[in-house]
Amino acid sequence: MSRYQFLVETYRTERLKTLSVWSQIPEDRMHWRPEPRGRTPLEHMVHQCLSEHAWMSSMLGIAVTMPVLPDPETRLGFLQTYAACSGERLAALSTKPDAWFEEDVAFFDVPKSRAWVLVRRFTHSAHHRGQLSAYLRLWSESLFSVYGPTADTGGLPKNGAIVVYRYASVEALLEAERAGEQEPRLPDPGALPVTERPD
Repeated sequence: MSRYQFLVETYRTERLKTLSVWSQIPEDRMHWRPEPRGRTPLEHMVHQCLSEHAWMSSMLGIAVTMPVLPDPETRLGFLQTYAACSGERLAALSTKPDAWFEEDVAFFDVPKSRAWVLVRRFTHSAHHRGQLSAYLRLWSESLFSVYGPTADTGGLPKNGAIVVYRYASVEALLEAERAGEQEPRLPDPGALPVTERPD
């Protein structure tokens, strides 16, 4: 097994995390802008698709065989397109030997290993997921788990909060979203504080 299999597995889970957050965005909020300088959810999705394509193709040499943006640009369209493109990238990453991950490539104007570039890609994507998660809070929407418990899945781990993912897999996500199914129920958060410094 490759010593970099953990990076392949990380990308496998990162794509599901991105799609899960996107799936929580209400269709009627796709063009909501928090203030003039802020991206709309649709623009976040466009940026993720184009940015990940640019990094993967130009820095890592992993291209996909399909358009990276959906037509039309709907929430479901972005879910399906990003799932397909990231699935192709995952398949390609799964075939790479250790030497490929260790080879230096151009990261903008500096040389970095492909393993380093992948880690930076993961953190870049997580940054944008966090922004969309903040939007969901501003709209008083529930938040499913992405990395751990949320206020809606029970609050703090020390109080027994649990992790509740919206979907178990990319395939389950797409099937439910295509069918227009209602989101899974979240547990009652209980009476204990859901943050370390409650008012």
